[in-house]
Amino acid sequence: MAFRSSRREFLQTSAVIGIGYWVAGGVRAEESKSPNEKIQFACIGVGGKGQSDSADAGNAGVVVAICDVDDRTLDAAAKRFTNAKKYYDFRKLFDEMADKIDAVTVSTPDHTHAAASLLAMRLGKHCFCQKPLTRTIYEARLMGQVAREKKVQTQMGNQGTANPALRRAAALLKKNILGTVKEVHVWTNRPIWPQGGTRAPEQPVPPYLHWEEWIGPAKFRPYAPGYHPFSWRGWWDFGTGALGDMACHTLNMPYAGLDLRDPVSVQAETSGHNRDSFPKWSIITYEFAANDWRPGLTLKWYDGGKLPPKELFKEFDDPSAPTASGALIIGDKGKMYAPGDYCDRFVIVPKDLTVPEVEFERSPGHFEEWVLAIKTGKPAMSNFPDYASPLTETVLLGNLAVWVANEPGVGPKVEWDAANLKAKNISGLEELIKPVYRPGYTLDA
Repeated sequence: MAFRSSRREFLQTSAVIGIGYWVAGGVRAEESKSPNEKIQFACIGVGGKGQSDSADAGNAGVVVAICDVDDRTLDAAAKRFTNAKKYYDFRKLFDEMADKIDAVTVSTPDHTHAAASLLAMRLGKHCFCQKPLTRTIYEARLMGQVAREKKVQTQMGNQGTANPALRRAAALLKKNILGTVKEVHVWTNRPIWPQGGTRAPEQPVPPYLHWEEWIGPAKFRPYAPGYHPFSWRGWWDFGTGALGDMACHTLNMPYAGLDLRDPVSVQAETSGHNRDSFPKWSIITYEFAANDWRPGLTLKWYDGGKLPPKELFKEFDDPSAPTASGALIIGDKGKMYAPGDYCDRFVIVPKDLTVPEVEFERSPGHFEEWVLAIKTGKPAMSNFPDYASPLTETVLLGNLAVWVANEPGVGPKVEWDAANLKAKNISGLEELIKPVYRPGYTLDA
């Protein structure tokens, strides 16, 4: 503990000298700094999105440990981080390297996000975790609580949060630019992986894959094709479907601008599913109560090729609308349309609507914000306790509605008690809300 406290204080103190560099947007660790002055990272998951996350870590400091369950991926990363120690089990990494690490990136399948991140934060490590923050709602709540308790700097990998267009749009919504908002529509082109089918027959585990560690805290099942390295997203035990994959991006702007926390109910229409693999498509309706500055409203989510009605876009004079993914916010004075996943631009109609100048804090870059938080103690926007955890709770609540809509058509409405993390009217959802980890992995400490 003494090492962790002194390292954290030392890094923040040493940042004072170079603060102008960091605020200006620089991320690469200055060559003149000694290794002790640089942030020392461990990167858990170094393939796929983990390849760019670990590259960002290497630019911002020094990567001292890398971890991946696939030896091919691990060996490729070792060529980029020649001085990093290699692991295929993150628990062993922390056992051996805890006193040498300041911060951790977690870029693994959804079902291991919380297990790895909670272990890191409980050891006092700053944590960057990919979206969705967790596989289940309870894990999302716990991640925020542990981050706050341990006073570590955190960030979720919903990189659009750094876009100036997203921040400006959110600021305009807080100014009630559209008048009274009653409807929000958000949609995605996912899934782009197989979904809605049955498991492939068991096969021998490939020699390069550590299957026990890949399964991690989830229920054990034999190896088969269709899980690693990508299609795990479509399985309930490992992923969160199209909603979990993309809503932390595409819902991000409406969430920031309209405070879309703690829905009171959620209901889904789906193609049907076997409760092992997610459905081929779903339409999910959230209801939000009024808060102290806006009235209640509904949010509709669409995936699997479903889109909001085209007539909702007629005022935009854009024959391509709606695009394959995006967000539409409808008020009684106007509409805001942000095509794409990250709100890198938006359009407001009617064109003669007065759009005021609004103040918002510009980001030096998404990963850079987290690095700056570690250096200065000022939290990144998408930190766990204040932003990413409640966003993830909102997103994942939709999957409770998808679960009970396992027959084709509209399923029952789930009435939600956010304070106590429980469904008021439907039993049997407890393990979807709070998972049971396999022995060897810790959820509640």
